[in-house]
Amino acid sequence: MKLTENGMLKNERHAFIIKQINLHNKVLSNQLSAQMEVSEDTVRRDLAELADAGLLLKVHGGALSKSYHYLMHKNFVYAQEKKQIIARKAVKLIKNGMVVLTAGGTTMIEMIQMIPEKVEATFFTVSPLMALLLAKRPLITVILLGGEIDHAGQITVGEKTVSELSEIKVDLCFLGVNGINAKAGLTEVDWKVAQIKKAMIKSASKLVVSTISEKLDSEHKMHLCNINKIDYLITELDPEDKRLAVFGQNTSIL
Repeated sequence: MKLTENGMLKNERHAFIIKQINLHNKVLSNQLSAQMEVSEDTVRRDLAELADAGLLLKVHGGALSKSYHYLMHKNFVYAQEKKQIIARKAVKLIKNGMVVLTAGGTTMIEMIQMIPEKVEATFFTVSPLMALLLAKRPLITVILLGGEIDHAGQITVGEKTVSELSEIKVDLCFLGVNGINAKAGLTEVDWKVAQIKKAMIKSASKLVVSTISEKLDSEHKMHLCNINKIDYLITELDPEDKRLAVFGQNTSIL
């Protein structure tokens, strides 16, 4: 369906925006303008109305899902049951003695809360919230990588973080993504966040990508890596689901 300013009603635009923000956690005004073929002024008005209705957090240049600010908005986690299925699969990869690296995100929160109390491991993270949650586990050593806090992504970014990531080698890197496509690979919305995720990928012996199936075949502007860099792909789907077949040539599907 062609999305035109004259042909798309306001409630249709709002539904499209909410769908995008649920899937990708962050939306940019200029991208929404292009996707819906409407002016950026129209998008800004739509975002302001949705923010006033309490459905998203408006920021400069776009908007965030309320789940980004998890501690204040726990009830706004999109597809939580699916993310819990993913988390149960992911946590099985963590073994005693491992060195693990995590980004942020609601799927990672679900996974951390499922780590057995008896697990002894070292966790590096770029997310202050992940560090706080991991610190509740007495047998886990937690190292928060420093840098500027990105207000949108709620992770540390910048040269300091990239430098620290270059100095470590981890057994597993758990990464959530905004876009995953068999041809385009892993992609991201935000440039600063993309630099951190690329550095995380480089530091890992094994890359674990977790995503709800609705993100499959989505694509954004910032390229992270090709699909063959993924060692484990985890969704809520059955591993034999035909939608996953295109990703399975060099990747273990969980």
